Amino acid sequence: MLVRERRLQEAEGRLADFLDAIRASPNGVILLDAHGRIEWVNDTAAAHFGLDPARDLQQHVVHLLRDPDFAAFHGSRNYAQDVIIPAPGSTASRPRKLSLRLHPYGEGRLLLLSRDVTAVEQAEIMRRDFVANVSHEIRTPLTVLSGFVETLRTLDLPKDERGRYLGLMGQQTQRMQTLVNDLLTLSRLEGSPLPGAGEWTAVASLQAQCEQEARALATSLGKALDLRFPPAPPLAVGGIASELQSAFSNLVSNAVRYTPAGGLVEVQAGQTPEGRLEFTVRDTGPGIAAEHLPRLTERFYRVDRSRSRETGGPGWAWPS
Repeated sequence: MLVRERRLQEAEGRLADFLDAIRASPNGVILLDAHGRIEWVNDTAAAHFGLDPARDLQQHVVHLLRDPDFAAFHGSRNYAQDVIIPAPGSTASRPRKLSLRLHPYGEGRLLLLSRDVTAVEQAEIMRRDFVANVSHEIRTPLTVLSGFVETLRTLDLPKDERGRYLGLMGQQTQRMQTLVNDLLTLSRLEGSPLPGAGEWTAVASLQAQCEQEARALATSLGKALDLRFPPAPPLAVGGIASELQSAFSNLVSNAVRYTPAGGLVEVQAGQTPEGRLEFTVRDTGPGIAAEHLPRLTERFYRVDRSRSRETGGPGWAWPS
């Protein structure tokens, strides 16, 4: 009798350990009876779907997960593939996606597994944006170069006309070279560790370089802009100087490119109460609509693809 009781206690202990493991799972787990009613739910699934385990037990899962794709998936009895649905509470500014899978077990029961795939979906969107932007940026200069080469091969042009064509070809070649250099820089940054604080750069020198580049860019674009660069404080910032300059210059050059003639671009540097550097760029350009702000730091994301024809660039944002 003691042996039987000990075995029963051991079995109950293993079952308790198993349930604890399921409760702690990073994936959501819901047990459904043969009629699709919720018998048990772990904390992850409750968070995914906004469920209250005490309140929602014995409720039909389709009544609580009001998504037509899931309802069709549940009713199809074909569970070979996952279904991806917006998570409850997902919005356009803060989208969340869940991947759901159903596994039959027992006598008509179902195991519902949920997984947050928001990051995976965002990575796929970034990949598509990257391919679209880089393909466009490469195709445009290649088309121009192809046309010029064909013209030079078939027409006997005057010397000055040939020189003008060759100059334009050189510009398009430089455009592609810049794109390749940006891609190589991005690849290097992705594979390198975070910079330490062993190298320090004066903020004033960074801002002075930004001002010089901004004024040169405005002149090359033929824009009369009110460019304001108040004196920088006597601070130094830790990090690799070339990468800091690249990040700062990208912010300033974007402001110059997108601000209409006669507009204002103001650049300021200061220190926060926590001792961090705050570098701000304010302009009177078109700005960014609120729905795009959550994706502001995503690489390869461009708010308006048509702008690339005027401003160029692959459309990535440098990490802040």
